[in-house]
Amino acid sequence: KAIVVKTFDDGSKARPFGHCLVAGVDRAPLKVTRRMSKKKITKRTKVKPFVKYANYNHIMPTRYQVPAELAPASMCTDQQMDTADGRVEAKKFVKSLLQEKFLAPPPDKSGRPSKDVIYMRKKLRF
Repeated sequence: KAIVVKTFDDGSKARPFGHCLVAGVDRAPLKVTRRMSKKKITKRTKVKPFVKYANYNHIMPTRYQVPAELAPASMCTDQQMDTADGRVEAKKFVKSLLQEKFLAPPPDKSGRPSKDVIYMRKKLRF
């Protein structure tokens, strides 16, 4: 599951097709129960992120929209994607942001935890 960070409708020189820069969850956090120790909880709530370019033909949109607090545009940039160090830096930022939001999902209009963030937290099954 991923969040679209930036779109390239007309393509670019390197990728002459419509594509987008996405940041997402490679390995989702595991289920946590009240009985677990703090050490086990921190281990199970770890997230493995990814950042990459995806062809429009290879993505499937869902009805979920990311809350504004996640600020998808600030997750990673084109300049970071040019170098390996930049990609590592972008992944670290995405990891910290997602782990923080998964632990305490931002509330929606009715005050309940946002369904969009909860959807991102669950493993993709198909």
